[in-house]
Amino acid sequence: MDPLFLGSHSAIDFLNTALAPNGEQLEMIGDGNAWIRWLMGAGLLADAAATRIQRRFSRKALDLSAAEARQVREWARAWLDRWRTSPNADYSREVETLNKLLARESLHRRVVTTSEGMSVIECSDIDSSDMLLVPIANSFATLITMEEPSLVKHCAGTDCTLWFLDRTKGHRRLFCSTSVCGNRAKVAAFRERQRLT
Repeated sequence: MDPLFLGSHSAIDFLNTALAPNGEQLEMIGDGNAWIRWLMGAGLLADAAATRIQRRFSRKALDLSAAEARQVREWARAWLDRWRTSPNADYSREVETLNKLLARESLHRRVVTTSEGMSVIECSDIDSSDMLLVPIANSFATLITMEEPSLVKHCAGTDCTLWFLDRTKGHRRLFCSTSVCGNRAKVAAFRERQRLT
């Protein structure tokens, strides 16, 4: 199964890398290669960078990074589940953990030449496999500082374990996907109405 990008935010999509459709547990980042593919699919890692990373780091190092990503995902899932219902609670320990992940980033400046002339840009190179979590940490930092906690929701679909950020105008989104869970709910409601008539 291909990774799903239905969450409307990369941090939420990261939570959705473990799902259980119809009660069957599925893991989208089971090893280092799947972890790299997911980062690319999420737009958090460019193809060229992914190729360099796969050449530079051993399979074992990438598998360890994937294992750490799964641990971070479950930690973040528990935190966001509390944060969305109790946004004013004390999350100093969680913030400290997130800041440690953010501190892994290594920034430097580079002069580039474009058609408009020269300019200085900030670059972040991945020097070790544990830096692969930096884009995820940045996504979570953006989520908790820029979004309303109440808009982080669980899908209302029966047996669906996916999350999403409700960016609809009226904030009435109920399903991870209207074409899948939304459609199933409509069919179930129709059948129930037919049964009662």
